[in-house]
Amino acid sequence: MNLNLGLLDYIYDGARPTLPYVLCLIAVLAAAYLLGSVNSSIIVSTVLHGEDIRTKGSGNAGLTNTLRTYGKGAAGLVLLGDMLKTVISIFIAGLVFGFYYSKGISFSTECYLAGLASIIGHIFPIYYKFKGGKGVLSTSTMALVLTPIHFAVLLLIFIGVVAASKYVSLGSVIVAVLYPIVLDGTFKMASTPEAPVTCLGATIASIVIAVLIVYCHRGNLQRITEHTERKLSFGGKKKDDEQ
Repeated sequence: MNLNLGLLDYIYDGARPTLPYVLCLIAVLAAAYLLGSVNSSIIVSTVLHGEDIRTKGSGNAGLTNTLRTYGKGAAGLVLLGDMLKTVISIFIAGLVFGFYYSKGISFSTECYLAGLASIIGHIFPIYYKFKGGKGVLSTSTMALVLTPIHFAVLLLIFIGVVAASKYVSLGSVIVAVLYPIVLDGTFKMASTPEAPVTCLGATIASIVIAVLIVYCHRGNLQRITEHTERKLSFGGKKKDDEQ
């Protein structure tokens, strides 16, 4: 079975009638949102420690607060859980609609939209009164799965920004803003007059994600301008706000 093609392509021989397509898309995006709403940090803190992570540390239900509060073991479980829910969301979309990988990048609009739905669920989880994390880890996982080359480049930029500034939040915002730019640039470079290459869903999804991450870090950005944001201490205790 060619994973670049989805079940709809096999069932309808590539035709994709409108009604089945729309119904499948709604179901896939709903599933991605519900998966994204599962907060690993809250689950781990409740099951292992009988506490709600939102009542500890900075109150953020994220990886960094879990690491500072409960240590590496609990943080590792949160890392695995938050990555897995994003991977599953994208895999479901790819199974139904196809991944359409070419030269190390997915051109599947539906996979990007599923990733976006999962990230929205992580930030605004229906199970936890729409109060979740900041979506950086979920976004990184989406980039790793769908655009691994871009992920590697942006990871290097992130590391450079954090190393220079000691602000994880600043690095997160910068790479989030750069992601739609480099993604759109890739599509334009792959295009020719005879064969234009577009993936509108990917561009829209990445822009929305960038806006969400900037919004979620608005407090961090304000503290950076006021020089009150806590910095990451290399070789010592991590002091940055949750991502």
